[in-house]
Amino acid sequence: MEQQTMLKEILKALDLHASDIRSQIADLNEKFQSLDKKVQSLDNKVQSLDNKVQSLDHKVQSLDKKVEGMDREFRKKFAEMDKRMQALEDRLESRIDRLENEMNERFDRLETKINHIRMELIETQETVDFHSVKIAQHDRKIRNLSQQQ
Repeated sequence: MEQQTMLKEILKALDLHASDIRSQIADLNEKFQSLDKKVQSLDNKVQSLDNKVQSLDHKVQSLDKKVEGMDREFRKKFAEMDKRMQALEDRLESRIDRLENEMNERFDRLETKINHIRMELIETQETVDFHSVKIAQHDRKIRNLSQQQ
């Protein structure tokens, strides 16, 4: 009987221990389910973030394409402006050269006229000098004649 009592006591102890283990397993199961729900929630959030990142990535790619298009367009416009500015610069240089040539021609003509006028003035001065000498000679003759009378 003692064996039976002992056996009953052992069974009772095992039953109590099993009951404790079952409650601990149930607690662990609840914790596991709670953690599973949290992990599932985190997975959903990560998936949502992943979707947002993909959306942002598509937007960034779209913006990159727009920026590249704008860059090409700006480069094209700047190249056109450079060509137009070069053409304008060439036209201005051509005009300046033409005006310089025209001014040089006019200065050459003025120089020719001035040289001609200078020659005429020299000739006129020589004529005036000649006539002055002649007048002085005549004055002397007249004085001489008037002193003789």
